[in-house]
Amino acid sequence: MPPNRRRKLPGIALRLPNLLATKNGRLFAFFSLYLTEGIPLGFTATAIATQMRRQGLGPTEIGAFVGSLYLPWAFKWVMGPFVDVLSSDRFGRRRVWIVAMQVMMVLSLMAALPVNFTTEVKLFTFIILLHNCFGATQDVAIDALACNVLTEKERGLANGLMFGGAYLGQTIGGAGVLFLIPYTGLPATFVFVSAVVLAVTVFVALPLSEAKGPPKPPIQGSAVTAAGREILQFGRDAFQAFIGSRAAWVGVIFALLPPGAYALSLALQSNLAVELGLPDQKIAQLNVVTTVLSAFGCVAGGWLSDKFGRRRMLTLYISCTVIPGLCLAWYMSRHGWILPVDVKLPNRPVPPGVLVTCFWTACMTYAVFNGLMYGTRTALFMDITTPAVAATQFTAYMAMSNLVTAYSATWQGVAIERWGYPTTLVMDSCAGLICLACLPYMVAKKQPAQAGGQAKASTGITG
Repeated sequence: MPPNRRRKLPGIALRLPNLLATKNGRLFAFFSLYLTEGIPLGFTATAIATQMRRQGLGPTEIGAFVGSLYLPWAFKWVMGPFVDVLSSDRFGRRRVWIVAMQVMMVLSLMAALPVNFTTEVKLFTFIILLHNCFGATQDVAIDALACNVLTEKERGLANGLMFGGAYLGQTIGGAGVLFLIPYTGLPATFVFVSAVVLAVTVFVALPLSEAKGPPKPPIQGSAVTAAGREILQFGRDAFQAFIGSRAAWVGVIFALLPPGAYALSLALQSNLAVELGLPDQKIAQLNVVTTVLSAFGCVAGGWLSDKFGRRRMLTLYISCTVIPGLCLAWYMSRHGWILPVDVKLPNRPVPPGVLVTCFWTACMTYAVFNGLMYGTRTALFMDITTPAVAATQFTAYMAMSNLVTAYSATWQGVAIERWGYPTTLVMDSCAGLICLACLPYMVAKKQPAQAGGQAKASTGITG
């Protein structure tokens, strides 16, 4: 063999590509990164919540657990300044945060694995809350990286793929895990979810070669103090934006209210599915179907609102979200299925087939209307933002919306045990219609577009 030629042994000098170097690579990278946000959330909010009910936990504990999952996403904007200030050009300003948070997500899942959530539900909830803090921080870093590396012509498709990745991830973590549990058992699924996240870390996040950003302005004081100043600036910018017009401050009230009925998208659905005798495979099928219907609804809702008017269509969609829940409440009252049933009773009541059919129909119908509402509501928030601080204001609206999910899941769990399913569904429907009073006042002023904002807009996985 000539001395100047080296024989390459297969598998020894494998060098993974930097996906940020090409358009297709960037699109695949952000799709994969958002996948790692969706999988753990679907795993905990759907698969784990279902198993909690199957193992005897009540709606109150499960409602508090599901509500806690969304709290970090409501306050993730707090981490933005820390991601900006505490960074390294050597390892990539955003890349180092993405890799670190993915590793912490895996470690927190492994820490939750040995905890018995039926006897140590508070400890388990706390660990999963930390897990979602890491996930929300990762989301901030991913969005910041996307803002820096995506060209203007790539951003539309990239955002579609990112949220598509989040939807797919939630389906894999929820329905996919429920399909696996009968064959592998629940503990093995913790390893499965962690392995998928680690695979993206190793094959996507680690090989990324992030270009050095512009020179950072000198930091006055410590990095933590500088981050604190940015958080205060965010608050001032948001406050100024909210008092800038009637539509903006009414939008705050609107963002803090449930947009239509909420119960059939939260823990009530998985609780009831278990009590009605659905096996994990059937619950997984229901999860897949409702996720697909919601995804198509988001697209259709936005398109119809462009054509026929945002507030008019949103009024229709929000009003329609209450119909499936009220119909289900009527059927449950008619068949005497009121309070939660102990799933461990040896001779627990068997639901009539018509009630199970009504449950499936209500969930699927609700998924369509909820998707239509979601796509239109997000567009309305964009309409009423002030261009000069659009990113800050829109991020704040999305944070408030995640807070609504958290408190709705919590109060509904308490209400189910105290008053039963039908009453909770009626209360949820009534609460969901209150926001309609805000819509007549959310008329955006015509303004020329301006560059910018003080902070980037980031809806997040649940935004």
